[in-house]
Amino acid sequence: MGGDLPPDLVRLRTLETWAAHYLTRIRARIAAVERQQSQQQTPAPTAAPSGPAVGPGRARTPDWGLAEAGIGVPTTEIHRGDCWARGRSLVAVSAERARAELADGAQPCGVCRPDTVLNRLGSS
Repeated sequence: MGGDLPPDLVRLRTLETWAAHYLTRIRARIAAVERQQSQQQTPAPTAAPSGPAVGPGRARTPDWGLAEAGIGVPTTEIHRGDCWARGRSLVAVSAERARAELADGAQPCGVCRPDTVLNRLGSS
């Protein structure tokens, strides 16, 4: 198991950091492509369902979220909507509000690093 990975902790941590960073970049690109595609598509009119719903509806994943300080969360944190470390009580917010919360002292998530993407989006 793991014969293609280095045996020492230092190099394993380096690979972990690189993989997390690269995953963040991939997710940012996916979100950008999804936004671009959704802007190009016009929704077709849909007919009302004729029978009972076939399962619970699923809410769209927000682009940005706010995890307010509370039990288990020492400070307010800003997350990407698809961050695995976001917890269960993520409040969907706009990019503008996420930037404002960061400016007011909210902490960016150390896993998904929304500050790097928000700063780049805000400067364009």
